[in-house]
Amino acid sequence: MTEEKQPALKLNLDVDEREMLKISRRSFLWAGVAGASAIGGIWWLGARELNRGIPWPLRRMLGLNEKIAEGYFRGYRLAPEFPEALATERINGDVGLDGDVDEKGYVVRVMGLHDMSHAVQEDASSEPAVSVPISAIRALPAVTMVTELKCIEGWSVVVKWKGARLRDFAAMCGPQTRSLSAPDIDRKPEDLLPYVALETPDGSYYVGIDIMSALHPQTLLCYEMNGRPLTNEHGAPLRLVIPVKYGVKNLKRIGSIRFTDRRPRDYWEERGYDWYAGL
Repeated sequence: MTEEKQPALKLNLDVDEREMLKISRRSFLWAGVAGASAIGGIWWLGARELNRGIPWPLRRMLGLNEKIAEGYFRGYRLAPEFPEALATERINGDVGLDGDVDEKGYVVRVMGLHDMSHAVQEDASSEPAVSVPISAIRALPAVTMVTELKCIEGWSVVVKWKGARLRDFAAMCGPQTRSLSAPDIDRKPEDLLPYVALETPDGSYYVGIDIMSALHPQTLLCYEMNGRPLTNEHGAPLRLVIPVKYGVKNLKRIGSIRFTDRRPRDYWEERGYDWYAGL
């Protein structure tokens, strides 16, 4: 009986081998088509007109991501806080941090205020600004929080921060409004100019944020980190901490703050990332 079944078994093996060969050829063909399509897609994408540093289809996709993140944002939704024992630090990024600073005499230039009667124009090319000493920022109600700083590169670190709410700073300074009437941050935040621009003193690093994220209760003008004054590597004497955004928005060493009705330029947006950078 074994001898009678051998031819049938051989025939079945031959059929299976032919089917496997067909499948292999078909797979190879589809792999070739997929590879050619990928190469063609990359070529097509690379040939598109650039929009702020990247091909316009990618910029359009980033714009869609921004709309989704902005639509998800709620001013009352807080970023998670962590036990203080988890707090640590990581040095990353040094653009705009050249040289030491005199903390005692440090001032932040503020522009776009409702009352600019005390503003000073340093030269013909500069915008009139009010100089706010860091002592005035330290005099605002202090907030301490332990939150996660998330880098757009994929890593994160838990940090204990101390500083003044940007919301309280804005209330102290009085930003310009759309209606040109006196600002009411608590009851009429929608009347404020829609954007805030921040830069380092030398202007080499700059970020733009939407006004609602700026007014978030966890957005701080920070002067202490993990129970100690900020070091130069971490943006001494004053930096932005905004847990509802990726780390690229957490500008170190604030030199100027401007309230504006035009979407500000942003250092990393000009290098291919999305402007909103919301979590």
